[in-house]
Amino acid sequence: CPANPSVTCADRTSGLYRYQLVFMLGQFLHGMGATPLYAIFYTAAILGPAAGYLIGGALLNIYTEVGRRTELTTESPLWVGAWWVGFLGSGAAAFFTAVPILGYPRQLPGSQRYAVMRAAEMHQLKDGSHGKASNPDFGKTIRDLPLSIWLLLKNPTFILLCLAGATEATLITGMSTFSPKFLESQFSLSASEAATLFGYLVVPAGGGGTFLGGFFVNKLRLRGSAVIKFCLFCTVVSLLGILVFSLHCPGVPMAGVTASYGGSLLPEGHLNLTAPCNTACGCQPEHYSPVCGSDGLMYFSLCHAGCPAATEMNVDGQKVYRDCSCIPQNVSSGFGHATAGKCTSTCQRKPLLLVFIFVVIFFTFLSSIPALTATLRCVRDPQRSFALGIQWIVVRILGGIPGPIAFGWVIDKACLLWQDQCGQQGSCLVYQNSAMSHYILIMGLLYKVLGVLFFATACCLYKPLSESSDGLEACLPSQSLAPGSATDSQLQSSI
Repeated sequence: CPANPSVTCADRTSGLYRYQLVFMLGQFLHGMGATPLYAIFYTAAILGPAAGYLIGGALLNIYTEVGRRTELTTESPLWVGAWWVGFLGSGAAAFFTAVPILGYPRQLPGSQRYAVMRAAEMHQLKDGSHGKASNPDFGKTIRDLPLSIWLLLKNPTFILLCLAGATEATLITGMSTFSPKFLESQFSLSASEAATLFGYLVVPAGGGGTFLGGFFVNKLRLRGSAVIKFCLFCTVVSLLGILVFSLHCPGVPMAGVTASYGGSLLPEGHLNLTAPCNTACGCQPEHYSPVCGSDGLMYFSLCHAGCPAATEMNVDGQKVYRDCSCIPQNVSSGFGHATAGKCTSTCQRKPLLLVFIFVVIFFTFLSSIPALTATLRCVRDPQRSFALGIQWIVVRILGGIPGPIAFGWVIDKACLLWQDQCGQQGSCLVYQNSAMSHYILIMGLLYKVLGVLFFATACCLYKPLSESSDGLEACLPSQSLAPGSATDSQLQSSI
């Protein structure tokens, strides 16, 4: 059997390490240019990342140095796809799309009429503080900032909606980051196959849920507390769907990790990748390139399976290695052999898991537009842009940023085999599927229960200004409520 080539360890602080600052700057510019839109425009913002998984999965099948021939295959962990093509394409598309957007006015014709009609759904403060900010010029100077913040802090509906959004953002960012890894481990897929499969789930579930959320609000004419109740319903349904993570697919046994080289079970924590059949091969732990043996076991690499370098191709175009010393002979083939890549999973629960993951994604995004609508309607019109900014800050600080960190920390607890990078711990190579499912279940239930509590409390505390004519008149411009005006008649008919 051929020995793994030795690895030259270089200084990790040099080379491409500093280029992560370029990615950080790019994400910062993305945040500056992000504008919270809703309805069909917000749906497009969901379809973009979803389509990115599909396109990104296809690009990962192309070698990073386009046009260069390499002996590596997409199944090899050393394979690096053309990850950079997506950045160039999306950047160019964003630039050309921004040109016509610059031609739009600050306010569209007829927007004032809808602003007055929605004022009746604002949350009523106990001390009537809305009257202090009824000036049409309120919020245009920095001196109004303390009062603007104070009005939002005294609005319990707004605060609870922000917290509910943070819990949902934690799940969305955490799951979107590690769901491909979950699918890869549960169904024994390659990284590109897992990303593509997740894209197939997110595109119809995320995009369809976001679009239908805005459609239902308009079609059913939901107002005030009804919008929050709709969010509560969606969160409860997705909470029930999270229970599917109590199921898992059995992991493919791996020699030296979850099974001994003889095929018997290996006690947990007793890792030993070497055996008498591969001791003379001089296998290195840095080279993880799994092969699937004819005995049903997966091996760390060709070297660890004791296979010679000579290969042949099967009908599927995969490399087949014959006369592997660590793979016992069988009657059907006459000798032990291995196929490049992971062993195929025979999990019968795969359709059930995919269906319920689809349901969780769909109902999670189904509440996104109604939650945004409820936020816009529970605050004064001059404060809505500021309120959205505060909400996005809260959502990102409490949800978007810690979400991937929390999920990554929890999923790492399910790791069975870590990558060895010059004596330092790298990424996880093999997960325990049962532990991964249970940890995701705990995280999902925790944040979904918090989301249910926040939406339910917001619904109970919500008190619209339409219940108090004095409070409603105090928060509207005087010219908007002039007796006999068109706006006045429209407002009276709407409330």
